[in-house]
Amino acid sequence: MRNRKGWNVYVCGVLSGFVSIGSIWFVGKFFGASTTFVRSTGMIEQIFSPDRVASMPYFLKEMPVIDWQWMFVLGIAVGACIAAVLYQDFKIQWVPDRWRERFGLSVQKRAAVAFLGGIIAMFGVRLADGCPSGHGLSGGLQLAVSGYIALACFFIGGLIAARLLYGKRGG
Repeated sequence: MRNRKGWNVYVCGVLSGFVSIGSIWFVGKFFGASTTFVRSTGMIEQIFSPDRVASMPYFLKEMPVIDWQWMFVLGIAVGACIAAVLYQDFKIQWVPDRWRERFGLSVQKRAAVAFLGGIIAMFGVRLADGCPSGHGLSGGLQLAVSGYIALACFFIGGLIAARLLYGKRGG
């Protein structure tokens, strides 16, 4: 399944398709990730202000609980760690190599930019009522034109951001 350059994209595509089919078959929903982060925020907020969370319309619709989607997102992180360890690619790095080459060794600068990027990304996700996996992958699986448009926009946006951030140098 894995060659010297990485996992076989065709096998991974088929496995992703099975995961999507399974999510529809067993749960009745397409998979996504952004709602998990909002639910996690709701779970944390419940500790401090349970009455407020219980009265918020969003959390009445999307209960702040650990569910299959929350476990899916956790599984992404755990699976990535397992794969990295199994293939000896795992390393703890506070500042990635490409970032260090372009912007230096400042962990604080990297953390601040990552945090700001996360805020912008989650704002866009909530504004669009879903994340790239929800719109692009699930929409594409339904052969929805909007899903393909969303995927194209995500890739184009990513290419532009990478070019602005890292310049023309290939990697």
